[in-house]
Amino acid sequence: MIDSHCHLADEKFAADLDEVVARAQAAGVESALCILSADEPDEVARAPVVRAAWPTIRFAAAVHPHRSGAYAGKAGEAARVTREAARAVEAAAIGEIGLDYHYDFSPRDVQRQVFAAQIGVALDTARPVVIHTREATDDTMAVLAEAGQGRVRGVMHCFSGTPDEARRALDLGFFISLAGILTFPRAGALREIAAFVPEDRLLIETDSPFLAPVPHRGKRNEPAWVAETLKMLAGLRGRTPEAMAATIRANFDALLTGPAA
Repeated sequence: MIDSHCHLADEKFAADLDEVVARAQAAGVESALCILSADEPDEVARAPVVRAAWPTIRFAAAVHPHRSGAYAGKAGEAARVTREAARAVEAAAIGEIGLDYHYDFSPRDVQRQVFAAQIGVALDTARPVVIHTREATDDTMAVLAEAGQGRVRGVMHCFSGTPDEARRALDLGFFISLAGILTFPRAGALREIAAFVPEDRLLIETDSPFLAPVPHRGKRNEPAWVAETLKMLAGLRGRTPEAMAATIRANFDALLTGPAA
């Protein structure tokens, strides 16, 4: 299994990181993509600790849309910070980046500018992007189309949108990553989407420490519990968990390495 999006460098894992990794490995999780907040030095500094605990782990780094307000009028500085953090941790992806119009912690115009600037970093470094979008689909797609120049590739992290939004992401060539929300009792619409997304475009994630799946809701999430999302997805698609896990592994590799020449 692969957890394609987690936050193991978060301070919530500082006290028991080794145990969390051991549980993930015991559950069959081979690797994960650990997301770092590029402009939080303490979190970036914990990356080597995470790598020491889990040598196969990969990293992504960027300025989150919630934090983009600090870069009003200086989106280039956000790009510089992301580029330096990505280089320091040998990041396999740039993210998470995007737009969040639900919380609006940062002005929307600034979010768009910082988002576009970081897409530039991804293009310059030939890295995929990890997209966070909430109540901002039209603007997210517009920035991806304009700043991405038809060359940007990546994944829609923690997808919980509509069928139309899924199709728009797929039309861009993006992967769709499903989190523990898929297991929630009221997630019937999302389960319908999970059943129609092409198999070679699917990923799963925990987004830990957030969004623990059933039967762990209300607890701190962790990578081992990606198994619950995998089981749900496999059942929806009429696959065994083992076969579904192999597909997810191949898709994760394709996300990070890009299409074959």
